[in-house]
Amino acid sequence: MNPKISDFGLARMFGDDKLQANTKRIVGTYGYMSPEYAMEGLFSIKSDVFSFGVLLLEIVSGKKNTGFYHSSSLNLIGHAWEFWKGDKVLELVDHRLEDLVSYPMLYRYIQVALLCVQEMAADRPTMSEVVSMLTNELTVLNSPKQPAFSNSNQPPSRPATLSANHITVSIMEPR
Repeated sequence: MNPKISDFGLARMFGDDKLQANTKRIVGTYGYMSPEYAMEGLFSIKSDVFSFGVLLLEIVSGKKNTGFYHSSSLNLIGHAWEFWKGDKVLELVDHRLEDLVSYPMLYRYIQVALLCVQEMAADRPTMSEVVSMLTNELTVLNSPKQPAFSNSNQPPSRPATLSANHITVSIMEPR
């Protein structure tokens, strides 16, 4: 496996007495940023949780979130969510991990990752809860809610909305 580096540590940018902060200067790698940070500049301790969830999905699947393409999903998060909803989550697993980690643990890792990338920051666990979920198999996990940056809330048969623009170019020429 290749080591991964992400944008962890954003939550350290504000004081100990604050739970969240806002910035106008957004830095980081898209695909790892939480939606509230990427779109509004709002970051909190849950921003790092989101980044960790993306990283965990990348490790378990062997695929990168950035540059990921699948016909039914926008990105790796959406792809994992589709597998979760279809009860085919183990199809996401990198075949190189199959002999190293048990299927129940791989399933658990994906479930924890999906809990970390939920759309609403309030729904995401804290990092201490994530550590407990990953190290204690007796910890009961909630079912994840809709993740951020997935297109699965749109019906698949929805027709695309298109508009056609026409342009006319007139060239003025003397007689």
